[in-house]
Amino acid sequence: MLVPMATIAQAQVQAPGGPSLGSARTNAFNDPFVQVTSAMAACPVPEGPLYTETEVRDVAHVRAQHGGSCYRVGRCRLPNSYLYDAEIIPRVRLYLREDGRFGDTSVWVLGERRLVTLMGCVQSAEQALAMEQAVQLVDDVMGVVNLLQVGTARDAARYPLAK
Repeated sequence: MLVPMATIAQAQVQAPGGPSLGSARTNAFNDPFVQVTSAMAACPVPEGPLYTETEVRDVAHVRAQHGGSCYRVGRCRLPNSYLYDAEIIPRVRLYLREDGRFGDTSVWVLGERRLVTLMGCVQSAEQALAMEQAVQLVDDVMGVVNLLQVGTARDAARYPLAK
């Protein structure tokens, strides 16, 4: 079952003693964010795509502009590049799990505008590069942002951490 990590993170930020309702952070744009492998238990968990209401208002116009420009210039068949993400991320997940080279990792993927961001822990720099190259092969992926770290040291994380 594909459980969006943002749902879990949202529950954490809205727990008693957390921020007030006015500053609750949610995945307001429904950006797909899922864990695709889980072999390295001590791997720092990424925060995911969480926004306050103010942040949503601030970035909504920019997202509309970026999403639509892909279609206007002929690089996308769909009218907004964000429409691809909900379809791309499950295929990335399947591809990485079936590949066979990444079963000893703990990795989360985020889809935004046909860009796939890799976050989590791998065994080597070579494995991180191999994963990046593998994801680039998935249909409709426009680019890959590789934020993977070698090992599980929390202070080595190259991405915002879940609280």
